[in-house]
Amino acid sequence: MVRNCNNCGFVNQDDYDYCAKCGTPLVEGLKRKQVYVLNAEEPQVNKKAIIASYIVTIVLSWSGFIIGLISKNTAIATVTFFGFFMPFYLIQSRHPTIRKHGLIQMAISLVGVALSFYILLN
Repeated sequence: MVRNCNNCGFVNQDDYDYCAKCGTPLVEGLKRKQVYVLNAEEPQVNKKAIIASYIVTIVLSWSGFIIGLISKNTAIATVTFFGFFMPFYLIQSRHPTIRKHGLIQMAISLVGVALSFYILLN
């Protein structure tokens, strides 16, 4: 059985005497105590870190293509595999926004690696 909070509507476990979200007493006759309530909102995403991860992904995954075009040194084109590290790391996050950026960066890396191998094979 669960207890619904009359104040905020949050569904609490049956053994809770106070609402886990707002601290309102769930049992009649209990007086409101000083209750510390943790913020249940999702944590904010650091936009500067996301931008930095895009830069790192683009530099690493497209470097083989650029170097291959400039120097015709095709052996260096294999460096592009390092461009997959950041997206794989971000995809494992529990935060949906970070996971979404990881998938976008994975697509960017795949294009960069494909172009690098096109240069490598031609």
